[in-house]
Amino acid sequence: MQKNIILLGYMGSGKSAIGNEIANYRTMEYVDLDNYIEKKEELSVKEIFDKKGEIYFRKKEAIYLEELVRTKENIVLSLGGGTPCFGNNMETITTLSNANSVYLQTSIPELSKRLFLERNKRPLIAHTKNEEELSEFIAKHLFERLAYYSKATNTIKTDHKTVSEIVAEIDNLVS
Repeated sequence: MQKNIILLGYMGSGKSAIGNEIANYRTMEYVDLDNYIEKKEELSVKEIFDKKGEIYFRKKEAIYLEELVRTKENIVLSLGGGTPCFGNNMETITTLSNANSVYLQTSIPELSKRLFLERNKRPLIAHTKNEEELSEFIAKHLFERLAYYSKATNTIKTDHKTVSEIVAEIDNLVS
């Protein structure tokens, strides 16, 4: 039996694209935690934040993360960028014997480049006016989150690599 694979990293690091690809490659089920929450709550993440607040969302996020990692087998799970940083989520992830966690480490310039054109679709960064302001925001955020991300079982640098190259790296690490 294959171990579950849990992908974590900042928004724009490629969790969804890589998660889908590695799941197909290894014939595993792909689950995006935010999508799972949306199905369970019958609201979008944005609607949950707007109507019920971030604290409600983070509590539900922890419950659904626990539910997924304790009951599902043979999955590739992509976390939200903030998931590892709240509650006991990182402890939940690192104490699993049936899972490998992988931090998709992406540089600030690369994240800025990837996120700038789609910032309006991402409430957390929609307020940024230019790439320089976005880079500063990402740098501050990454600094705060690095302590959590670095607890992952594995770290893969994603800059200047294709999705296929990263998938091959993950496959080698978790085999």
